[in-house]
Amino acid sequence: MAWAVKATAILQPPPPPPVPLILAHRRAVDLLKVRRRTIGGVNLTKSCSNSFASSTCRSTSTNAASGEIIDDQVLKITPLEVNKIKEICSKWEWRGYSINYLKFEGQNSQKSNPPLLLVHGFGASVAHWRRNIPTLAQTNTVYAIDLLGFGASDKPIGFEYTMEAWAQLILDFLEEIVQKPTVLIGNSVGSLACVIAAADAQNSLVGGIVLLNCAGGMNNKAIELHLSSLNGSDKESLRNVLLSVYGNKDSVDEDLIQIIREPALDEGALDAFVSIVTGPPGPNPVQLMPKIKLPVLILWGDEDPFTPLDGPVGKYFSSLPSKVPNISLSILQGVGHCPHDDRPNLVHEKLVPWLATLSSS
Repeated sequence: MAWAVKATAILQPPPPPPVPLILAHRRAVDLLKVRRRTIGGVNLTKSCSNSFASSTCRSTSTNAASGEIIDDQVLKITPLEVNKIKEICSKWEWRGYSINYLKFEGQNSQKSNPPLLLVHGFGASVAHWRRNIPTLAQTNTVYAIDLLGFGASDKPIGFEYTMEAWAQLILDFLEEIVQKPTVLIGNSVGSLACVIAAADAQNSLVGGIVLLNCAGGMNNKAIELHLSSLNGSDKESLRNVLLSVYGNKDSVDEDLIQIIREPALDEGALDAFVSIVTGPPGPNPVQLMPKIKLPVLILWGDEDPFTPLDGPVGKYFSSLPSKVPNISLSILQGVGHCPHDDRPNLVHEKLVPWLATLSSS
């Protein structure tokens, strides 16, 4: 787990330096092992996750004079293996269709903390969260779902795909499978589906939402990504499109290519794709967000070519925290359209402490 860690500057040798201050909720501190070493006038602090499923460390150096935090080293999060995700997923029947989902609990997950439901973006699936699930499961039970038409869920020919249908799928999943108030965490069109679900005034099973570069609807650049994935013989075209979407190019690995490309070759995938991109764009989040009184965290990559910060959708969401008290916003530097997979450590630094505040409320 990546955490923002700040060591208190100590200019005099005695008394011994205090324990480093971890910028997170108190419960989250229990998950960390903290080691300190001092070289000259610089305190070096490393925070490490103690989970069996992930090994994430972030080293920071704090200048004793200025207190400025300098990243010393960021070690990669150990993701769940794609094949392992396939093995542990389950099936749920929704309106006669098979829906693929995952439930994951870490050794330290607390039953008192709200469960999380991860909702992927256009063309993705459960495995797109492989870099996040082990970290989030340290404190919360984690569910992830393949929306109808994507991943290992059914891709029925002739089905009328709409944003509203996906939102209803999410709400039905909460009612039938999770059965308790849940924090929805979505990326791209998955975020928009979460917004639609949370705006349902009759629903009491949504306890909060996290929006990762929320879409304003379907757009042509997302179509380009999925068209590349549908061309199964041309992995390099897909790789090039993904490289244009990600800020951290190292995150575009063979696993990501497999995650996007493999389901797109399934029977019915092309029909689902055509139905989605030729259908209505869905409700506008500008009309929906004022209805949501729940806690909301918005995380936005500043290098997103699909929904850029200076575009209409980005401008709207970035303006909300100054107008609405229940909404928090963090801009993630050097991050593209899929922050959770692009630079997961930056997402976890903001997301995990925010989740801890919900657990304590």
